[in-house]
Amino acid sequence: MKKSNIVFSGNSRTQLFRNLTGFVFTLFSGLAIAGSINGTAHDFTAQAWTGGQICVACHTPHGGNTTISTAPLWNHTVTSATYTVYGTSTLNATIGQPDGVSKLCLSCHDGTVALDSFGGASGSTFLTGGKAVGAASTGSLANDHPISFIYDDTLATADGALFPPSSTNVTIGAAGRKKTGSIANTILFSGKVQCASCHDVHNTFTDSTKLLRVSMSGSKLCLTCHNK
Repeated sequence: MKKSNIVFSGNSRTQLFRNLTGFVFTLFSGLAIAGSINGTAHDFTAQAWTGGQICVACHTPHGGNTTISTAPLWNHTVTSATYTVYGTSTLNATIGQPDGVSKLCLSCHDGTVALDSFGGASGSTFLTGGKAVGAASTGSLANDHPISFIYDDTLATADGALFPPSSTNVTIGAAGRKKTGSIANTILFSGKVQCASCHDVHNTFTDSTKLLRVSMSGSKLCLTCHNK
């Protein structure tokens, strides 16, 4: 093959870069379906303790918690609470203490760690009432949907009223921001049901102000996994 002798001038190189950049931006902007965290329940920019930032309460560009593998550059104090978990005689799954992303959710939502406890600071703004799931006042997740358990085809077979996650396709999200795939790839986290299986913390695929991945209308969220 004959070697090319084409030489770009400075202006030509600049224009080529601009054209390529524009092409890449156009290509990926067509794929951008994510929502915005602005204005959601997880937007704390109006709080003085964030300094007008959105991400800082959970994430940091420098000095993140290296022991947290389920969320990048974690910045918030992690709960050390022990919970009474959901359990009934009809339960086929094995429920242990919350782990993964659920433990990070509970690091604000269990009411034992302040919202403004991040970046090494000890805060004083705590969630209370209905938003404090598994709060210190009750020390219990016994009346909440079980989390941090393995949901696989074996469990679906044993239960008899769950869809097999590997082969059941579902659609999450609202109009214009939808994603379709198997339960295993769309709802679960490392094969487990977690808080974020139902609640979309970053509002990427959300159907309501409660940051739900699937609408509660007609119990659609429940029926995503439960075969009733």
